[in-house]
Amino acid sequence: MFPRQPLLCGYYGEHNIGDDALLQALLAQLPPGCDPCITAADQDLVQQRFGVRSCDRRSLKSVLQALALSDGVVFGGGSLLQDSTSFRSLLYYAALITAARLQRKPVVLWGQGLGPLRRRRSRALVRCVLPLVSAASWRDAASAELASALGRPRQPADGWGCDPVWSLEPQHWRGRHGPIVLCWRPTSLLQSHHWELLLKALDALAARSQREVLWLPFHQGQDVTLLNQLRDQGLVPERLLARSRQLQVSTPEQAMAVFSGAGLVLAMRLHALILGALAGAPVAALSYDPKVAAAAAALPCEQLDLASLPDQASVISSAWEACLDQPLSAERIAAQQRSALVHQQLISPQKELN
Repeated sequence: MFPRQPLLCGYYGEHNIGDDALLQALLAQLPPGCDPCITAADQDLVQQRFGVRSCDRRSLKSVLQALALSDGVVFGGGSLLQDSTSFRSLLYYAALITAARLQRKPVVLWGQGLGPLRRRRSRALVRCVLPLVSAASWRDAASAELASALGRPRQPADGWGCDPVWSLEPQHWRGRHGPIVLCWRPTSLLQSHHWELLLKALDALAARSQREVLWLPFHQGQDVTLLNQLRDQGLVPERLLARSRQLQVSTPEQAMAVFSGAGLVLAMRLHALILGALAGAPVAALSYDPKVAAAAAALPCEQLDLASLPDQASVISSAWEACLDQPLSAERIAAQQRSALVHQQLISPQKELN
């Protein structure tokens, strides 16, 4: 039976709209009567927004105390078993899985991405902990294939589908001739000349189409200063700067409300791409990570690989212009939503986990 008092582990309470969307989707899928405890950095935010108990995700002692009072652990979305953040982060989650199993409590990986695992010791560690997992649903085929390659035996409840955020309620698009909305983030893939190329393309697009440009930070700790940083470096054309305005939103619903009025959403963030599509808006991806490229290919929608940008701004601008006011078909969105049902099936009350 699915845990009645699960510990839900994720990158929650970090003022990241994408991770808040994952938590919202997970809470909506929990069986009736569940009383979860959430690992969160900003515990007050999570408690007030979702009305749930929480513990300090940055304190292993606090999380282990919460584990002792729980009857199972759910890793809720994202890519927790990876070493791109740090090997220490991977050790943290591996220790949590091990601690839960030593207490004979089930561990569920819900809507998880697996990897990247760049170090040999990382792959060895994950190879050791994957057999301890009671059930898993993966957010893409590549993660499912990597789990299999690392020796995870296929369990009856296992499966893979699109990211769980696709399960959120879609909205109606009303953005024809609307603004261009940017969900951009800092990334080591983009040096000054790369930013200059993208901003030149954006300036030309906005001027030709006579559109306002809205900068929408998805991660308050990382994205909110990007516009000012680019401006201070002299990389934002004056004409583009005059058309630009930064918005502040704090929930997935607020972000989708902005997207539903957009003529085009240019998304570097994975969940900005998904929420933009769910809002019915035209979307184009700028991929800094394989997860973004995979989501864009699944739709499919226009995408730029930030590791290999075209040399000419006009090429980029023309590709974006072709997407203006051209939303994805309802059938494409519905297909993504159907694919994401596998995650709901994983935590169905009928599943037996041990």
